[in-house]
Amino acid sequence: MLAAQHILQLKGLCVGLINETKLDRSEEKTIIRRVLHGDTAAYESLIAHYQPRVFATARKYARRESEVEDIVQEIFIKTFKKLDSYREEAPFEHWLMKISVRTCYDYLRKHQRNKVSSFSDITQEDFDLLEVYGEEKHPTREKQEAINKLVHDLLERLQPAARMVITLLDIEGKSVKEIAKITGWSVSLVKVRAFRARKEMRKILENFNQEKYL
Repeated sequence: MLAAQHILQLKGLCVGLINETKLDRSEEKTIIRRVLHGDTAAYESLIAHYQPRVFATARKYARRESEVEDIVQEIFIKTFKKLDSYREEAPFEHWLMKISVRTCYDYLRKHQRNKVSSFSDITQEDFDLLEVYGEEKHPTREKQEAINKLVHDLLERLQPAARMVITLLDIEGKSVKEIAKITGWSVSLVKVRAFRARKEMRKILENFNQEKYL
């Protein structure tokens, strides 16, 4: 078990590094062994290497940068605490991303808001843009940013499990089996949640279509 007194040192460091470090798998193994043998400062290299990937993951589930930073910090602290349970047979990146996705899922569950009560912040123009976007092969940067915002707004209205599975399946393009490994859900549960998530999304869009005529 890694010493608990080092956890506080990670706060701030997790979001303070800006220079990405390149590591190959053999270097990762060496660093992990050094950390487990007491050289906790070596953990900084793992943070620097994976910080961009972890931030990108967290930004799929939180909008405010302060929330993103909190999630990233929690991910690296959890990884640090659990490092002695990592088995080197699998790539460290896969193990880290499992922790990342599950931490994001926990965040969604803790910060669940009322997502379907009102569509006042989503306009008909937004949905018109979505339809046009589907027909364009090379949308402008402005249109792409507008679409990303609309998709994020819609995803925020989904229940946590639904948002997680839609993000992994339809946005990141992961397979059902990959999602099962990342989340710890069974393959059948992933399929059920994907079905329910798409049904929930359709309901949200139907509610919007009803509200715009009220």
